[in-house]
Amino acid sequence: MSAVWPRTREDLERAQRELALAASEPWIFRPGAAIGGTFGASAGEDGPDRIWAAAVLGPASAVVRGETGAPYEAGYLALREGEWLERAVRALPRLPDVLLVNATGRDHPRRAGLALHLGAVLDVPTVGVTDRPLLARVQGGGLVLDGEAVGLLVRTRPGARPVCAHAAWRTDAATAAEVVRAAAGGSRTPEPIRLARFLARSARAIDEGTAPPGWQPRVRWQPPPPPRLA
Repeated sequence: MSAVWPRTREDLERAQRELALAASEPWIFRPGAAIGGTFGASAGEDGPDRIWAAAVLGPASAVVRGETGAPYEAGYLALREGEWLERAVRALPRLPDVLLVNATGRDHPRRAGLALHLGAVLDVPTVGVTDRPLLARVQGGGLVLDGEAVGLLVRTRPGARPVCAHAAWRTDAATAAEVVRAAAGGSRTPEPIRLARFLARSARAIDEGTAPPGWQPRVRWQPPPPPRLA
């Protein structure tokens, strides 16, 4: 997959259909894998707007700023955010073993949402995380689209509403759920995405002058260590 992001809806649709059919070796989650997260915060949805994209991997983080490539439109988020999320992840000291993305993967009109597309560009396994499905129907705790399992509902905190863990690049529904559970902290949103969201929104607030003077956000989360073998 070329690292050049499509610039038009037609080119994106073509790329997404190709990605949906692309053969990729399934990735197997193992305890101790380095789980990263990324999130984009923009100033509006009606046209090209400013965007702040953040990425987190353990205590390391990166924030980049730019201009979105297109207005918000369901199914075409890659045109708006893809390039900037890639830049944020590449600005980390190293690439993660698996990346959580605030977007869908196989639950998509062309079976290749931004979470899957970003993973293909980065050559990193990815998992999408959203509040609700895009097209899939919830069946017995799973997300099903045209008879295919494209994700699972995962409750990350007792009493909280489940999040959608989406199969994406080199991950299936079961693996996506494993990664989301492993990255769960004290909040409903998996910790790497929660922190990336906090950093992106904080950068926006600082640049727009709405943050307290001199305030600088910090990342303090560390993934739990893998369990010891008996």
